[in-house]
Amino acid sequence: MSAVFVTGATGTVGSAVMAHLLERGVPAVAAVRDTGDAAKIPDGAQARLFDFGTPQAGLRAALAGCDRLFLMRPPQIADVQRYLFPLVDQAREAGVRQVVFLSLQGVQANRGTPHHAVEAYLRKVDAPFTFLRPNFFAQNLSTTYAKRIRETGEIFVPAGGSRTAFIDARDIGRVAAAVFTSSGHVGKAYTLSGEESLTYERVAAIMTGVLGRPIRYGRPSEAEYLAALAQEGWPPDYLDVQRMIHRVVRLNISAFPNRMVQRLTGAAATTFAQFVRDYADVWAPSAPATKD
Repeated sequence: MSAVFVTGATGTVGSAVMAHLLERGVPAVAAVRDTGDAAKIPDGAQARLFDFGTPQAGLRAALAGCDRLFLMRPPQIADVQRYLFPLVDQAREAGVRQVVFLSLQGVQANRGTPHHAVEAYLRKVDAPFTFLRPNFFAQNLSTTYAKRIRETGEIFVPAGGSRTAFIDARDIGRVAAAVFTSSGHVGKAYTLSGEESLTYERVAAIMTGVLGRPIRYGRPSEAEYLAALAQEGWPPDYLDVQRMIHRVVRLNISAFPNRMVQRLTGAAATTFAQFVRDYADVWAPSAPATKD
C-alpha cells in the first residue's frame, strides 16, 4: 500500500491526520523541517525532512513512495505561488491520485486569501483535489487564547453576540483519514462545522461547568482587542489577520452547524463540552504557557 505524505504533520491538524491514518492502518510519511520535529512523530509513521522551499528534485524525493498528499499552508507562507504550487506540480508529475487540501470556510467568496489561490490552482491544473473547509477551530481556545483564560478566567475575543459552530481539529483529522481511504471524494469540497452553534457567553458557561471555576466572556471591542495584541508585541500583519477573522465571526458566517463530520466518518462531531474536558489541563492556573 502506498503512503500518504502529510505536510504540517506536527501541527494541530496535521498531527490529527497522522493519528487517524495510522489508526486505519494507512502508511503515513510525516513532512518535518528538522530532526527535532521527527521525534514528535508517532510510532508507525516515517518522518522525512521537507521544506516548501525545496527545489524540484527535493520535492520529488520527498514524495517518493506516496500516492496521496495532505496539503496545508503554513501560516507564515503568504506567497503560495512560490512555495505551494511547485509541490502541487510535482505531485501531479509523480502520479499522486489525491490531494486533500486544508482550506477554510467560505473561501470561495474570499478571493483575497492564499487558500483561495491554492484552490483555484488545484482546479486549473486539474489536480485530483478534495477541499476541506473547516470552521473556527475549538483548539484556538486551547492555544492562541489559552493564556488569558488560564491567568484571568476571561475569554478575550471581539466576537460580540455572534455564534460559532466550532470544529474540533481532531475531527478534521478524522475526516481527512476517511476521505483518503474511501472512494467518491475527488473533486469535492466539504465545509466542516461542529453540530452546536454557540455564543461566547455559552462557551464561557460550558467551560465554567466543566472546569469548576468561573470563566467569563469579556466581549471587548475590536479596537480594544487589537490594542491588547499590539501591546503584547504582535506585528501588524498578525493584527490584520485577527481583524479579518473576527469580522467574519461577527457577521455570523461561522454560526452554522452541520453534520458533515458524521456523514463522512460515521461518528458525530466532538461536542464542545467534550473538547473542554479533553483539554482541561491547558487552562489550569498551574499549567505551563502554551505555544500560540
